[in-house]
Amino acid sequence: MIIANWKCNGNKAMINEWTNNFLSNYIETKKAFIGIAPPSIYIESLLGTKLNKLEEINIGSQDIDISSGARTGAISSEMILDFDCKFSIIGHSERRQLFNERNDEIKQKILKIAKKTITILCIGETLEENKNELTRDVLKKQLEVVKDIELNNSLVIAYEPVWAIGTGNTPTPNNINEIHKFIKDVVQSTSDNSAFPLVLYGGSVNQDNAESFFKEKFIDGALIGGASLDGKKFANIINIFNGTK
Repeated sequence: MIIANWKCNGNKAMINEWTNNFLSNYIETKKAFIGIAPPSIYIESLLGTKLNKLEEINIGSQDIDISSGARTGAISSEMILDFDCKFSIIGHSERRQLFNERNDEIKQKILKIAKKTITILCIGETLEENKNELTRDVLKKQLEVVKDIELNNSLVIAYEPVWAIGTGNTPTPNNINEIHKFIKDVVQSTSDNSAFPLVLYGGSVNQDNAESFFKEKFIDGALIGGASLDGKKFANIINIFNGTK
């Protein structure tokens, strides 16, 4: 599974150029679930491109709100499902830091779309927490949101160490692999039905380092930020994941 998170980037011209560059470089195999999460106002624009003809391409949302109604500027789970979004990212570190999202709110979001579409739950530690060897404690605390929830294959975890996002600094592939194994074990022991989720890595993944991550046993794919804004680079990362490059 390879997911593009465009964050607050893009416009109509960019979407057209991105699509052409992606399609010119992507080697179609239908092996991987490929997700693209544009800003919400461009979901419909992406659905109207040639990308929609590829069954492995899935358009999703960068976030949902906990409710609907009198919540100006919010996007409800019902809205993304109305557009047939195939997934939603939840709990990204930027949502936690910039919008002060906490575990109780993130859990409410999971319950809104659990079993309806794929939920990509982001977790990760800060640089200070990493230096103080608190990574596992922090991740376990963040994973409490799945406690007592019966999960199916729709839950995916994305491990994104905050200190690695957009910095070019990354843990070693072996260290990431060990953390991913830890995450799978925690979810399995915490969820109501012992779910064993896919775990993606996010944090300065690019076409130069992707292969080293994908070789590891417990790294099931990637959630990609900056490198996903270039259609050619994103296609190359998928080709590496699929073994066609």
